[in-house]
Amino acid sequence: MRIVYAHILQIPNEETRVSAAKSGKKAVNLSISEDLLQAARSSKINLSATLEAAIADQLRVVRRRQWLNDNHDAIHAYNRDVEEHGTFSDGLRTF
Repeated sequence: MRIVYAHILQIPNEETRVSAAKSGKKAVNLSISEDLLQAARSSKINLSATLEAAIADQLRVVRRRQWLNDNHDAIHAYNRDVEEHGTFSDGLRTF
């Protein structure tokens, strides 16, 4: 058994979105393409919710990348050990 991907991503559900909304909000100013803004408004897209979801997605990507970078040596060492010695259960499994 090798570790290839050892980070579990959490997919936010409605409950986590609601709890995040209760955590307080801060008004911010930002710039957006006028055409994009008009299209979003005509499509009744909630800009705040969409931005929060996009930022949360990017933070997951950044945190995953950082976690993999921080743990690269340990994962590599574990995989090397498994290649050399196998896993503790190699003699026990039936598949």
